[in-house]
Amino acid sequence: MRMIKIAVLVASLAAATLLLAQHFAPSAQAAGANVPVYAANGDLLPVGNYREWIYLTSGIGMSYTAKPPDMTMFDNVFVNPEAYRSFLATGTWPDKTVLVLEVREAKSKGSINQHGHFQGTQVMGFEVHVKDVSRFPGGWAFFDFDSPDKNGTLIPQGAPCYSCHAAHAAVDTTFVQFYPTLLPIAEVKKTLSAVYLKEEAAAQAK
Repeated sequence: MRMIKIAVLVASLAAATLLLAQHFAPSAQAAGANVPVYAANGDLLPVGNYREWIYLTSGIGMSYTAKPPDMTMFDNVFVNPEAYRSFLATGTWPDKTVLVLEVREAKSKGSINQHGHFQGTQVMGFEVHVKDVSRFPGGWAFFDFDSPDKNGTLIPQGAPCYSCHAAHAAVDTTFVQFYPTLLPIAEVKKTLSAVYLKEEAAAQAK
């Protein structure tokens, strides 16, 4: 009888553990995963540990149009470590690449600073660029986040960001031309796109 009670207790504990694991699985997966993870409605779950990933670059006050931005901000770009290591070896991005764009205010008044800008603590914008070949037409998708700790909404394929990246990106529809540690890798591996090479040659000829 005692053995039966122990067996029932063990089974009950196992069932409770399974229920807890299922309940907390999405948040745990989002916090620790280095691959894109999606909610049932197609949203991208938060990339909780992105600041522990590989930092690629920062831009300040960048604009892809003739009109300057209304507000000067820093753009910080991070990529999951697995994709980074693959890029170093091949010069292009593997499936399940996750690129994070974090936008912060550029501040000038603070502490002992007298000139130039430093980054504010508040995240002003947050986007993620995902390569998931089996899920998205063309392999890539953009997600917009209200904040880094909330789910990201898929930006429709017809949005200007897709055509802009396709028309101007240096490698695999990504702006590697602005990633100073990766552009030389792509040059050596000869993975630079024809559209980028044509644009760069035209820019150098001016």
